[in-house]
Amino acid sequence: MAETFLFNALRAAIDEEMHRDPSVFVLGEDVGQYGGSYKVTKDLYEKYGDLRLLDTPIAENSFTGMAVGAAMTGLRPIIEGMNMGFLLLAFNQIANNAGMLRYTSGGNFKIPLVIRGPGGVGRQLGAEHSQRLEAYFQAVPGLKIVACSTPFNAKGLLKSAIRDENPVLFFEHVLLYNLKETLPEEEYLLPLDKAEVVREGNDVTILTYSRMRHHVLQAAKTLTKSGYDPEIIDLISLKPLDFETIGASIRKTHRVIIVEECMRTGGIGAELIASINDRLFDELDAPVLRLSSQDIPTPYNGVLENLTIVQPTQIIEAVEKMLTNPY
Repeated sequence: MAETFLFNALRAAIDEEMHRDPSVFVLGEDVGQYGGSYKVTKDLYEKYGDLRLLDTPIAENSFTGMAVGAAMTGLRPIIEGMNMGFLLLAFNQIANNAGMLRYTSGGNFKIPLVIRGPGGVGRQLGAEHSQRLEAYFQAVPGLKIVACSTPFNAKGLLKSAIRDENPVLFFEHVLLYNLKETLPEEEYLLPLDKAEVVREGNDVTILTYSRMRHHVLQAAKTLTKSGYDPEIIDLISLKPLDFETIGASIRKTHRVIIVEECMRTGGIGAELIASINDRLFDELDAPVLRLSSQDIPTPYNGVLENLTIVQPTQIIEAVEKMLTNPY
């Protein structure tokens, strides 16, 4: 067992898969000799060379289109977005090409493509570097969307994503790269379509993902001291949603709070509420409560930045309100 940072867990996953399968390669801005903007590909250039660690121009639409073509012809590209917000420049290639080609080709082409990189609200990175793109892509058919949250699940999920025959959007949070955890030395893979029950409880189901997992766990320390017993679920898979795990929890607690960093309007939480009401309405003892980011561009100012996203104190207040006065 060895303790490692999240960015090194991702690097280990890529290294192991590149060693295992010569069709796996990485492309993106500064992924080669520089080692990636957050050092996820550090030293891999020296090991595998410039044809498998391919530095690209600042042209997301071009190199994403090239990666889709490479995937169609049998390679397994891993696109690193220097910042996930920049991949909006490649929205057409991701949505109209990567997401649809397996279907529109009648199954003649597979698209084993991973698109990964940093996103989320960081420490004063400004609006354009604080994007959360999960909701942008959730409506695109043919894509799988995964959000890692710990070094352990980051490694196991990325290995599975690289081996998948479909395009996977793999979201990493910029503030979790230095998170440390002890990882098994033996190889492991994790399913791309399963949520994780982080903490079992009976009072209320808290659905969350990515960095907010840690905000919820921080809030849970205070809540448990006050006698509350929340069940915490890290969604991990944002598309498809794991309603087997979600449903089992709601049937036990009959109350739901969603905590997300995504914007409130049209976010992952909005889809969750609609799906829960469609499938599990009769199981609810209170309306679903949603804690989301403010619908504004993220401010550069640090104090204002913190005010736009959900904080642990708000989670504590939401649980107390739901369990004492839900209406």
